[in-house]
Formats: sequence, C-alpha cells, structure tokens
Amino acid sequence: MTRVQWSEYDAVLFDLDGVVTPTAEVHMRAWAEMFTAFLEAYDGPAGPAVDLAPYTDADYFAHVDGKPRYDGVRDFLTSRGIPAPQELVVELGDRKNDAFNEVLARDGVTAYPGSVLLLDHLRDLGIPLAVVSSSVNAPAVLAAAGLADRFRTVVSGAVATELGLPGKPAPDTFVYAAVELGATAATSVVLEDAVSGVRAGAAGAFALVVGVDRGVGSQTLTDAGATIVVTDLAQLVPTGAVA
Repeated sequence: MTRVQWSEYDAVLFDLDGVVTPTAEVHMRAWAEMFTAFLEAYDGPAGPAVDLAPYTDADYFAHVDGKPRYDGVRDFLTSRGIPAPQELVVELGDRKNDAFNEVLARDGVTAYPGSVLLLDHLRDLGIPLAVVSSSVNAPAVLAAAGLADRFRTVVSGAVATELGLPGKPAPDTFVYAAVELGATAATSVVLEDAVSGVRAGAAGAFALVVGVDRGVGSQTLTDAGATIVVTDLAQLVPTGAVA
C-alpha cells in the first residue's frame, strides 16, 4: 500500500483507459490493426526518410498513448517520415475508432478490481471525481463498465474539441475538470498511465501526479513527472478500508 492522505485533496481526476478500465488493451489492438494494414498497403511518396517497418507496441507508447486520436495518427506518421495531410489523418483516425467500437460492443469491458476499490474508498470520503480522457468514447466505456454514476464530470475528447481545449500532454483538460469540481490544480490529484498524461499533470502543477504502470515502465513515468508510481490502484487504498 502506497500511503496517500486523500482527505488533503479537493478533487481526484482519473484517466480512463488503462487506469480505471483495461480498454487501453483494446485501443492498442485497434491501433495495431489499423497501422499494420496501412503500412502494408502504403503506396504514397517514398524516399530514404520513409520508414515502413512493422508497427510495434513501442510505437504506441512513444507516439499514440494518451493523446487525442488525430494527434496520435499525425505523430506516428511524422515519426515514420510519412506525409500527414489532414484528410489522411482523419481517415486513419476514424478507421481506428470504428475498430475500437466494434470490440467494445462485442466484448464489453470490466473495470480493474483495484480501481473499483479506490473509487469505493473515495466515494466514502465524499471527494468529487472526474474522468479526463482523450477518447471520445469515454462515456460509452464508463456505461459499459457500470461506472457512469461514479464521476461528477467526464471530460472526453469530444468535450475537449467542443471547448477548444488542447489535449494531453497539455494540462488544459485536467485543469478544466478540476475547476468543474470546484477545485484547482494545486488541490487536485491526477492518475495517469500514459506518458503524455503524466506530463500533462506535471505541466499543470497538480498537487499529486500518480503514475499507473501498466507496461510503460516505472522509471519512464517518473521521468515524465509522476510524483509516485503504482502498478494497481488498490495500492492507494488504506489497508483498513479494504473489506
């Protein structure tokens, strides 16, 4: 158990995919299928700067994880020296979103048990909670997991676009969520598994930035600005609070 005095904070802001629900795995598969098909069929401008090597999980963590969908597409294409006109970015991003929704509808999603333990504990303390996710699918994922009633506000990718808020690693979506809960960055906690999200929490000078290591690596999250790193949110629940 990693000791956190939750009563010292006014709000707790959760990333969704990979923090509350294991949908990051679904996202990873959807990105891999989409980019693999794109690279194998690529017939655009070629040259020494264009890298068509197979897409890997390392690409996901370095260029896609935690970012708004179109930003992830653009950053990956740029990393491979592939031209990224807006129409291509939108086309690939929409392909990925279709793949994700198909898997979610077919298989559903179950929240991490340790994350539910922490949500239960914070509910008992009466601390207001928010989800801050780059995914436009965040409300659907919360509904599928049966957790929609746990969060006072949900700042999804669609909300960020509507409000003109830059996505992670900019801190704006987290700052907006804190204000919606009647708090400030200086009195709020961010929980993130993505490097871009941890950087957003650090850039916003939040009181505590918890890195959740689902595979990216503890040191990587620490280097990105995490105050502490855990592998399961149950580690943040006081022992006496666990039934």
